[in-house]
Amino acid sequence: MSKHALVVIDLQNDYYPGGDWTLHNIDAATTNTSKVLAETRSKGDLVVHVHHEFQSDEAPFFKPNTYGAQIHESVSPEDGELTVLKHYVNAFKDTQLKSILDENGITQITFIGAMSHMCIDAAARAASDFGYQVTVVEDACASRDLDFNGETIPASQVHSAYMSALSFAYADITTTQEWLN
Repeated sequence: MSKHALVVIDLQNDYYPGGDWTLHNIDAATTNTSKVLAETRSKGDLVVHVHHEFQSDEAPFFKPNTYGAQIHESVSPEDGELTVLKHYVNAFKDTQLKSILDENGITQITFIGAMSHMCIDAAARAASDFGYQVTVVEDACASRDLDFNGETIPASQVHSAYMSALSFAYADITTTQEWLN
């Protein structure tokens, strides 16, 4: 039995064009996610889809029980794949994700999805702290511009900064092509 799991985080309709919180490079990230998903499925490894819903209708996106909070159809779960609903940035907080991984004997996790600077970062750090071997496929992740102290930081720089920080001590950072090889 494989000790590897693929965890797909928050690839939900609100992050796509026409949604409430569109991300930079979401289409490219989704194309790469599809490749990683196909390879993982062909190996029979565990796939877990994590999706976020805020607990308030006042949220800026991922409002409860809305189309925007649904997993995007291009990366939707197949029969037998597990889904985890979360209400916080960290996919492990108050969810069954760790139990699912542990019950399946998982020691290695690959993370893909969104947003690089929030949920991917939080999950990768938590997984590392729990002792899992963590990989992030960086070009299968997406981010957005951020504002800080009156300055707009472009999404590409936000993404790069977070991948750099994760690579220092929390995760192996790779590309889709490198991961597939």
